[in-house]
Amino acid sequence: MPRNSAQAHDTAAVGGAHALLSIGQVLDRLTPEFPDLAPSKLRFLEEQGLVTPARTAAGYRKFDTDDVERLRTILTLQRDHYLPLKVIRTYLAEQDAGRAPILPGVSGPARPTMLSTGRRFSREELLHESGATAQLLQEAVAGSLIAPADVYGDDQLTVLKALVELHRSGIEPRHLRGLRASAERDIGLIESALAPVLRRNDASSRARAGEVGRELADDLETVRSSIVRAAIVRLAP
Repeated sequence: MPRNSAQAHDTAAVGGAHALLSIGQVLDRLTPEFPDLAPSKLRFLEEQGLVTPARTAAGYRKFDTDDVERLRTILTLQRDHYLPLKVIRTYLAEQDAGRAPILPGVSGPARPTMLSTGRRFSREELLHESGATAQLLQEAVAGSLIAPADVYGDDQLTVLKALVELHRSGIEPRHLRGLRASAERDIGLIESALAPVLRRNDASSRARAGEVGRELADDLETVRSSIVRAAIVRLAP
């Protein structure tokens, strides 16, 4: 049965309320993994139709264990893969239909273990997993392509693997300074587009701004990739 169907969360089913969780209890379970999570974020995800908690007769939201795992998946996809909600919505719809969806940029079906916990790497683990040298990582940090940190995530691993491949073709981090400048221009465009929403300065607007920002970044990347692909076709017709 689809998780977003009305039948899945008939308010009459709240009779077993001892098995259900309030927003506060959901936050207690998820904030150790997602410290920035707030009630406004949970309400926003509900407004977007990504999770549909049950309601008591008094109108209080109640979440079951499936809801919590669904939220964990959504938050992990946002944090570790920077996916906009429109992509996550498609991914969840595929899951609800009993299919094995594939994440953009991930080869093969996404494994549940990958979605339940974002991977974290020490500096040594990052170098080992990526095949990069310490010097290449240092140059990537110096070029602001990777932020210095004690612990790194999947996104930094993906970037470093790409830098390893570029290095093999003679493209060094110092050659990519223009990418950083281009990213800064994109950030400026996104900030300008989000300004009307951010001026409202309430929790719901901030959550909405974060989601719109991800979608704008995704759209800008689509345009940039199209330009690069067209240039490659001209170089090697």
